[in-house]
Amino acid sequence: MHKLIIIYPLLLLCFSGVAHANKYTEEQLITSTQTYALQELSDQAVSYIEYAAIADNIAWLIAMSKRLEKYIPDRIEREEFLRTVFYEATRAGLDPQLVLSIIQVESGFKKYAVSHAGARGYMQVMPFWVNTIGQREHNLFHLRVNLRYGCTILRHYLDKEKGDYFRALGRYNGSLGEARYPQMVFNKLQTIWRYTAS
Repeated sequence: MHKLIIIYPLLLLCFSGVAHANKYTEEQLITSTQTYALQELSDQAVSYIEYAAIADNIAWLIAMSKRLEKYIPDRIEREEFLRTVFYEATRAGLDPQLVLSIIQVESGFKKYAVSHAGARGYMQVMPFWVNTIGQREHNLFHLRVNLRYGCTILRHYLDKEKGDYFRALGRYNGSLGEARYPQMVFNKLQTIWRYTAS
């Protein structure tokens, strides 16, 4: 197993107003999470073919696209983003709507968001993760790289917390035991991103 020093993603204050993460611990990546190893990735979005291989239909894509329009106005960019979120979340065994909620809280859907501590991209991934679970050439501003890292990190915390989303989200933000960050994510999930197939 790879030894990790976890530096939790910090929220970009200009987008969320949430307090900074402040807890750093050293731990190892849970073995089951290592199955999401980071292979060759680029800034290319997931294709329709890749999306269709795991999605029942395009209803989710259409519904989420309407909700995301005010954050990502360009339709092509928005659909590429959503296909990639769906793919990477599903690949890691996560709810894509939860991942959208985290992205909204973390970066406000800003691809090049950077926190004062250096957390990067949509899911505000700390550069330290590249050395611990990735490859040196990975660019955390690349769409698929950022989402793969963020989903892998969240999967790790969910495994560590035996499926407890409240605690896993606290770990993701570095605020374990505090309600503010998990509640913000849950609120976005319930009020904006919740999806029920018809």
